[in-house]
Amino acid sequence: RFRNMPTFGRDTIRRFVSNMADLKKMAARDFEDAIQCAIPVFEKILEEQADNDIVLDLLFDFGCWHATAKLRLHTDNTLNVLDIFTVSCGASVRKFARVTCKRYQTYELPRELAACGRRTSARADKGKATLVSSKKLKLFNTNTYKFHAMWDYTPSIQGFATGDNWTSQTVRRVC
Repeated sequence: RFRNMPTFGRDTIRRFVSNMADLKKMAARDFEDAIQCAIPVFEKILEEQADNDIVLDLLFDFGCWHATAKLRLHTDNTLNVLDIFTVSCGASVRKFARVTCKRYQTYELPRELAACGRRTSARADKGKATLVSSKKLKLFNTNTYKFHAMWDYTPSIQGFATGDNWTSQTVRRVC
């Protein structure tokens, strides 16, 4: 469905690849384009309207959070709005996990299954025990660094300025 999205301008929204789920390393512009186009893409994708409403609310909250977090100039008001969006995102994610995720079973992607098969065959070549590889059930997990780091954006902006002004790369001193 992403592929059916029209482009916008020469560099604003670019044409999407044919299978977004197979992207391994997304460029920042691809991620931003996906966020901007996600609501029409995911509209009416699930069977129940209540689930669609939850997904659309979640996408809207993340879109607002992302747009606010990437501002190049922040004031006390924009940081307060970012905190409000962070709370809203947390509530939307919890509702999605509590209501929508319970209704659907999701399994690993074909490329994940293929990678597992390659690892299993490599272990078999080394003489270790082999396991039969089958699709594994994947559960939605909110206990990841990504979700917990959202709360650190506002203090980071207050302490170090916006994210485009600093890097977390290790710097080596040359004398």
